[in-house]
Amino acid sequence: MRENVLHLLKSRLILPLFVVEEPIRDIEEIPSMKKCYRSSLKETVKIAKQAEEIGITGIALFPAVPERKKNSYGTEALNDRGIIPETIRAIKNECPNVKIITDVALDPYSSDGHDGVVVDGQIVNDLSVECLVKMALAQARAGADILAPSDMMDRRVYHIRSALDNEGYRDVGIISYTAKYASSFYGPFRDALQSAPKFGDKKTYQMDFRNSNEAIKETILDIEEGADAVMVKPALSYLDVIASVKKKTREISSETLVMAYQVSGEYSILRNGLEDNILSTKEAILEPIDSIYRAGADCIFTYFAIDYLASKAS
Repeated sequence: MRENVLHLLKSRLILPLFVVEEPIRDIEEIPSMKKCYRSSLKETVKIAKQAEEIGITGIALFPAVPERKKNSYGTEALNDRGIIPETIRAIKNECPNVKIITDVALDPYSSDGHDGVVVDGQIVNDLSVECLVKMALAQARAGADILAPSDMMDRRVYHIRSALDNEGYRDVGIISYTAKYASSFYGPFRDALQSAPKFGDKKTYQMDFRNSNEAIKETILDIEEGADAVMVKPALSYLDVIASVKKKTREISSETLVMAYQVSGEYSILRNGLEDNILSTKEAILEPIDSIYRAGADCIFTYFAIDYLASKAS
């Protein structure tokens, strides 16, 4: 007897998309992420429209920025006419009902490949938060529905929420990457955006993968600072953390959603197994995502969003 009939609604799946400012062609496959693509603005709009037609109403945008536009302060992230604000406007023009989630972090724009501003080889938290607030406002002005700070700087949720409210963007939501672990599963994503750190690693601001109590502490802080949803990333190796975070949000804020991100490394391992006929197509897609949902995630970021719906229908 099946204990739970899992019915993951289409509205609970978020499709991440990589948009590139200067593509060699309109769409190109990411070498380490088979069947995932970097696409031009025009092609990204087409993909968003196709996703909407099959019932996916949420997309997350990530930019591939040319090296010539990068610097240690990530100033291109603040450009109102940059690739992400322009993509937001284009998608909203064609698909006004699609909810657009934007990434708030400096690493795609940073010549150092870090999520914050680097000064003398160190990540400077407060200066980074100032830049992130300006970045968030640029995305809100363009029409983003939800901002997702993934940088893991301290107090950035509070400052972003305050700035949004002061500028009249009270309805723009915040998904805080609350428990973002310093994981080995991010490699293909960094390949997609060419955003790997140029020195060191991200362990000074991302979480130790051995820690779980810290996730609860961060959950409490982010909810107090004004987050509408909290994120656990990656997902499959952290199902226990998802469950714990879900329990804590129920205790302190029943309206706060729990998100989970099935990240690029998790995707690529499964996709390679499918391509090599090692794994059974339907079950290898359904089982991990349903497991994330079972653990307590309200919404799931996954590159398998379209495949998942197709597998459910078959």
